Amino acid sequence: MREPTALKRMSLHFFAFFLVLSFGYGPRVEAWSKEGHAMTCKIAQDLLEPEASQAVQMLLPDYVDGDLSALCVWPDQVRHWYRYRWTSPLHFIDTPDKACNFNYKRDCHDTHGVKDMCVAGAIQNFTNQLSHYRHGTSDRRHNMTEALLFLAHFMGDIHQPMHVGFTSDAGGNTIELRWFRHKSNLHHVWDREIILTAAADYYGKDTSLLQQDIEGNFTDGIWTDDLSSWRDCDNLSTCVNKYAAESINIACNWGYKGVEAGDTLSDEYFDSRLPLVMKRIAQGGVRLAMILNRIFADGEEQEDSVAAT
Repeated sequence: MREPTALKRMSLHFFAFFLVLSFGYGPRVEAWSKEGHAMTCKIAQDLLEPEASQAVQMLLPDYVDGDLSALCVWPDQVRHWYRYRWTSPLHFIDTPDKACNFNYKRDCHDTHGVKDMCVAGAIQNFTNQLSHYRHGTSDRRHNMTEALLFLAHFMGDIHQPMHVGFTSDAGGNTIELRWFRHKSNLHHVWDREIILTAAADYYGKDTSLLQQDIEGNFTDGIWTDDLSSWRDCDNLSTCVNKYAAESINIACNWGYKGVEAGDTLSDEYFDSRLPLVMKRIAQGGVRLAMILNRIFADGEEQEDSVAAT
């Protein structure tokens, strides 16, 4: 996967980060909403072991006070900048219409056929970059801060079902419809509409309370028994393929199902799909923490765990 020389210039990018956060510069893009990405990253950071937590805090710029979620949306904000335009295809996977499965060799490429240019390939690439991390002796070929931010963001994207959608409708982006009383599209419904409707209806528009409910479901709730299977990963490429396969399965059976352009989606769709959105955010956070804990484990433990991943 192409890695521009710009990845080496840390101080310049810290300044760019500051501009993005302060002024909101950058074109609108489709992905888990900022709320979805923030919840994914907060869940992950809450599950980090001490070594991983320290490494993440050292890699983040000082102005975010160690909060990974503050920069989890950064890859969306810069993907159309000239410097980062090459990353745009890394946010999603286009699969053949109605095939309802994912095949890495068939599906992981950009519109020019360049291999590995999809979200599954990106996760493997940036995990590999971070595996070179050592306190004070990071591999200078890579910008470790950017690798962390891309990995965190793409772990959110691959768990958003419509990011592994059909080619002809760009993951639901061209399926225009109404969400209750306003215009939207199917992709945006899964990115943000369901999350914001849940926050407004049940949590007083406070997404931190929604996040607490999501975490409660796997710490002491309906997903507790599933937690170990979510974390299970003997080989990263196999695991990432599984995450993508889960997403296209949900997209087929719950995202696209029963939906036509021009439809109005409301209570029935919202009530039946909200649990899936909450679960995918939880899985993204748990699995991101699993990968980071293995990457940043101390000494020999780190090498063994990354090799296993």
